Amino acid sequence: MSEGSPRRQSARESAARTYARALPIVPVRARGLTIEGADGRRYLDCLSGAGTLALGHNHPVVLEAIRKVLDSGAPLHALDLATPAEDAFVTELLHTLPAGLADHARVQFCGPGGTDAVEAAFKLVRAAGGTGMLAFTGSRHGITTTALEASEEAADVRVTRLPYPQDYRCPYGVGGTRGAELAARWTESLLDDPESGVPGPAGMIVEPVQSEGGVIPAPDAWMRRMRQITAARSIPLIADEIHTGVGRTGAFWAVEHSGITPDVMILSKAIGGSLPLAVLVHRDDLAPFERAAPTDTFRGNQLALAAGTATLAYVRENGLAERASVLGARMLSRLRDLERRIACVGEVRGRGLMLGVELVDPETGSGPAEADAGRYGATESAATDPHPAAPELAAAVQRECLRRGLIVELGGRHTSVVRLLPPLTISDEQADAVLDRLSDAVETLARGHTSHRQTDPSGHAGLAAHHRHGDRSARVEQAAGR
Repeated sequence: MSEGSPRRQSARESAARTYARALPIVPVRARGLTIEGADGRRYLDCLSGAGTLALGHNHPVVLEAIRKVLDSGAPLHALDLATPAEDAFVTELLHTLPAGLADHARVQFCGPGGTDAVEAAFKLVRAAGGTGMLAFTGSRHGITTTALEASEEAADVRVTRLPYPQDYRCPYGVGGTRGAELAARWTESLLDDPESGVPGPAGMIVEPVQSEGGVIPAPDAWMRRMRQITAARSIPLIADEIHTGVGRTGAFWAVEHSGITPDVMILSKAIGGSLPLAVLVHRDDLAPFERAAPTDTFRGNQLALAAGTATLAYVRENGLAERASVLGARMLSRLRDLERRIACVGEVRGRGLMLGVELVDPETGSGPAEADAGRYGATESAATDPHPAAPELAAAVQRECLRRGLIVELGGRHTSVVRLLPPLTISDEQADAVLDRLSDAVETLARGHTSHRQTDPSGHAGLAAHHRHGDRSARVEQAAGR
């Protein structure tokens, strides 16, 4: 089975396969963090079904919830009829939502996948007026035509792309608070300029952490600015929590870090407890869909509703979001030690148990930020600017991790970010094992490069690189006469 299944899959299925090519294993059993392959090897799974497994594989409370539905004789498919499973799910979901939204919320079951919820959100806000959508560079919102239009790959004029703040590859070459402020100002000026060519926006969609875009957390202050900007212009704010919800980032919903209340929330992945489920939550004063509005046949899967209810309740009752915050901070600290020591690690970032390690080529000189710095008037050498992304190195790290029994995901605009999405139930010992295997894989490949950080006279490894963002910000603002 371990050899025949992948061979038959390659011969019979389309080339659209993604995970199967990068992870040539045949899983036959799984529990918690661990997957066992048909060849008997065991793996620590930090892919977690692309983030769907908040409680890991086959958690007892999820299995019990599914068994109860199966044993009850209830219909497994009931469209959107009012079933006990649906009622229990909505009740539990409302318990978890941010108070400002939960008190005035309506819940819509959209279909089996997150893309369905994205489509439903766009239709909802467009029904209230406006023809365009505001989205952000680096965004990933789905695979259908409309969802792709809001993602970075597409270039449809109905979607206006705005700068998403980040430190390492800041579009303004400054990073930090200054970079986020410039991004917010650009958004305001674009919306208020009658000659900007921006179609009347029906809504703004934003990921509180860009997950597939490279694990880039949005600054809390910037998120609050986006809420202020949209509220002042009566533009509905849509929070895409497909990847970030159900405790993943250290809060039950990632918008809670900034304290904002969006008008719409898009939920999927973990809310189904490993089974397909997608939900749209919106303010009750937004225009409701007409009776004939399109919906999906498979929007009320009873097993997914039961598994989702059990997952939401378990995360809430056991404080797993708070646990993700504490453990994620510890893991991030250890990964930043790797960043300080190994030059091919460009930046480590993340929030809660959503972590990313960007791999770069340290031998190829400065990356695109050098040009950005020049554009903004900096004349000094950009020695601390980011190096070019290294997707081949990231793929090699993924392979080395697999050899060591660790499954990781890749992401980012250049597919150069190694992503860690462990289940929220991961133990301290398992977290250490994950970091040991990842660090060993990176260090093994780094030996093929001149890639250990230089040590300054004070003995601090990589001190200049560690402070690159603040240095670059100071250079740019000095050159601009600020």
